Amino acid sequence: MYFFLVHLSILEILVTTVIVPVMLWGLLLPGMQVISLPGCVAQLFLQLALGTTEFSLLGAMAVDRYVAVCNPLRYSVIMNSHACNSVVIVSWVFGFLYQIWPVYATFHLNYCKSNVVDNFFCDRGQLLKLSCNNTIFIEFILFLMAVFVLFGSLIPTIVSYTYIIATILKIPSASGRRKAFSTCASHFTCVVIGYGCCLFLYVKPKQTQAADYNRVVSLMISIVTPFLNPFIFTLRNDKVIEALRDGVKRCYHLFKS
Repeated sequence: MYFFLVHLSILEILVTTVIVPVMLWGLLLPGMQVISLPGCVAQLFLQLALGTTEFSLLGAMAVDRYVAVCNPLRYSVIMNSHACNSVVIVSWVFGFLYQIWPVYATFHLNYCKSNVVDNFFCDRGQLLKLSCNNTIFIEFILFLMAVFVLFGSLIPTIVSYTYIIATILKIPSASGRRKAFSTCASHFTCVVIGYGCCLFLYVKPKQTQAADYNRVVSLMISIVTPFLNPFIFTLRNDKVIEALRDGVKRCYHLFKS
């Protein structure tokens, strides 16, 4: 689990790095709310590629939790280092290769309306709105690709958690059920937040709708979720909680003295 969490943390850091500095630059210096065309291409590609990689990894983490709860005695055999490394490499490669055509198609449209993107980053929906081409076909293809990514990783997650819940309910002791569920609670919370936001943002036939709502959901994905994930994953760890308590006690005694 911690091996996958390392890569999930790297993805969250990269997503934040791609979007937040440009956003803060525009907020702190109102006259500098500008991004170059190559910068916009790079930002859109990295944001989509990292997001695709993250959902692939979340699906793999759900299967990992399924093996840990439902087949604990075979866990070290099934989820060995070779299997974990292969899953991570496939997730990264798939995420970056999968988003090449969508970004290529987006920036090969003709833009003749404006050069103002109604968002705090290069949002694909707002870019399509600025095009003077008929974007119905490309929006439909992008919709199908988003459905494939999100539901392709969501279905294994749902199946895994169905088996996990069925297995946990069969555990006779309450403490055993609580311990088994605690191994999955953090990942489940992350899945609910991440999929909930992205299903609203990307899985819709008309990519250019609801700019105001898109800004709010984009803010959740790029800032709020990466901010919450460290707390979600660490505060359920007894060793982390114990370390935090010791740190608070030391600070209290330091200020008291």
